[in-house]
Amino acid sequence: MNDDEPIFKRDKRGPGPYVYNVRNPIGLALTAITLILLVIMLVLMNKRVGPFAPPSSPERPPSRDWEWSPTSRPTPWTTPAPTTAAPTTG
Repeated sequence: MNDDEPIFKRDKRGPGPYVYNVRNPIGLALTAITLILLVIMLVLMNKRVGPFAPPSSPERPPSRDWEWSPTSRPTPWTTPAPTTAAPTTG
């Protein structure tokens, strides 16, 4: 390990431009922390606990003020009664 080494170094074969440099103590610590967090996350996902736990009770759908039935029919339109008032002349 060398303190003169940069924390990140250019990646020659990976998808990103930089990776942790394990020759630097900080880069080595970042690599270890990343691996530990990854293992913890995978265990939590496998056990379905923490943020990966299923909801305790199923969520109810929002209530509706109306119910639809296949036998129900729409309300018919009411047509206004014709007026028989005489036209005004002016």
